[in-house]
Amino acid sequence: QVQLRESGGNSVEVGGSLNLTCIASRGTFKTYCMGWFRQAPGKEREGVAAIAKDGETSYGYDVKGRFTISKDDAKDTLYVQMTSLKPEDTAMYYCAAGLCSGPRVVVGPYGPAGMDFWGEGTRVTISS
Repeated sequence: QVQLRESGGNSVEVGGSLNLTCIASRGTFKTYCMGWFRQAPGKEREGVAAIAKDGETSYGYDVKGRFTISKDDAKDTLYVQMTSLKPEDTAMYYCAAGLCSGPRVVVGPYGPAGMDFWGEGTRVTISS
C-alpha cells in the first residue's frame, strides 16, 4: 500500500509563488508515475503536472511555463514549484501515484481515473 502526504498549501497573493511537497512510501517512484492534481469547488479533478519513473515530465495546458514538477528518489519526495499564481489556481491540490504509459496520459482528461493511490490534499488559495 502506497501512502502519500502533501504539504505546503497556503494562501498567497496573485503573482506569488508556492512550493508543494509530497512524501511517498519508500520505493514508490521505482514503480509508479507521479502526478499533481487539483480540484476547485464545483469542478472536476484535473491533472496539473506529472513525472514518470525516468524523470520525463508533462504539464496541463493552464500551468505550462508556470509550474515545475520534480522528484527526489532518494528522499521519496515529490515537489511542484508554482509561480505567477492566478486566482484560478485556487484549489485543493493532491499528489497521486499510478502505473502509466507516460506522463502525458496522467495530465490528460482520463488521468485521475488512472491513478491508484492518493494523498489527502493540501489547500492553495490565491487572493487578488
